[in-house]
Amino acid sequence: MRILGIDPGLRRTGFGIIEAQGARLRYVASGTIVVPSAQPLAERLKVILDNLREVARDARPDQAAMEKVFLNTNPASTLLLGQARGAALCALADSGLSVQEYTALQIKKAVVGAGHASKEQIQVMVRHLLSLDGTPAPDAADALACAICHAHCAPLANRLQALAPDTLSHRTRRLRTGRIIS
Repeated sequence: MRILGIDPGLRRTGFGIIEAQGARLRYVASGTIVVPSAQPLAERLKVILDNLREVARDARPDQAAMEKVFLNTNPASTLLLGQARGAALCALADSGLSVQEYTALQIKKAVVGAGHASKEQIQVMVRHLLSLDGTPAPDAADALACAICHAHCAPLANRLQALAPDTLSHRTRRLRTGRIIS
């Protein structure tokens, strides 16, 4: 399964592509879309949309994963981040990809083992888990971490859904940290 991970941002949007075969992970590509801050907001969002469409077209992923928006202390920043996420979601949907969203806490726990890991710890673990020669840039590392999180979480969620679709429907049950909750 080829997974495209996205770390959305209005200034810098990271992307990372991995292949997962069971527990084996293989690095495919990663990078950062740098959005010119001098452009009007609509044009900045179009840069994200167009570039992620191109990444999805070239990489041909099977699924996508994206970091969920968090509530920032500055409401204006949260709204801008939400707009960048919206542009990224549109690009992925337009590319025909199903998108799973994960919180920063879920991603950090899946990759580092601690929910409050630093960016440097994420970079080191991504480098280790994917056997990279060098340390990826912070935005690309976050996107790769999101893809790794999906590679670890999706098989269990899919199995549980297949075992008992009626009792584990998304409307009645959810999976949190490996446990089924109501």
